[in-house]
Amino acid sequence: MNGMADNTLWVGVLTGCTAVVASWVTSRGTARAARIQAETAATSQQTDRIRSARRGAYVDVIEQAQKMGDLYWKVSDAHADPDSDNRTSTLRDLRIRLRDAYAVLRHRVWVVELEGPSSVAATADRLRRATSDNYRALEAMISGDLDAGRRFNECYAPFWQSVLAFVTDAREALQDASISAPATSGRR
Repeated sequence: MNGMADNTLWVGVLTGCTAVVASWVTSRGTARAARIQAETAATSQQTDRIRSARRGAYVDVIEQAQKMGDLYWKVSDAHADPDSDNRTSTLRDLRIRLRDAYAVLRHRVWVVELEGPSSVAATADRLRRATSDNYRALEAMISGDLDAGRRFNECYAPFWQSVLAFVTDAREALQDASISAPATSGRR
């Protein structure tokens, strides 16, 4: 009888140890699975935050470029005014408005440079630089350069092409499934 009690004791101890080890293995697996799930959720949230911030920055640049494009059309209309005093006054007012609009565009391009990616930031900066010829032609129009109106109108297509290039790059960046954290880039 004594041997049977010993066997029962050993079976009980072995069963208890097996249960403890199984519980420990299960808890480690559960903890690991929970950690992986939390990391995945955090990565997903980070990706959503980056995508949202980029989308907002890109939309701001596009909206500001559209405002500048509208002002460019007003410059062309004003340049056609036969009254030279009124034309010059209107062009000066538009120059101030364009300067203010450019300041906003420059700021928004800087935000895109912060949000990334660098390819979209470079396209945004090309868009910003595409405004320079328009501004120089406007200055020449105000100064009375007779050919400046033609030069100004010729600047619109390259400006608009830079806007379309930005829209394309921004769309591709937002559709890229592997959005990563923004890279820092210096101001130009």
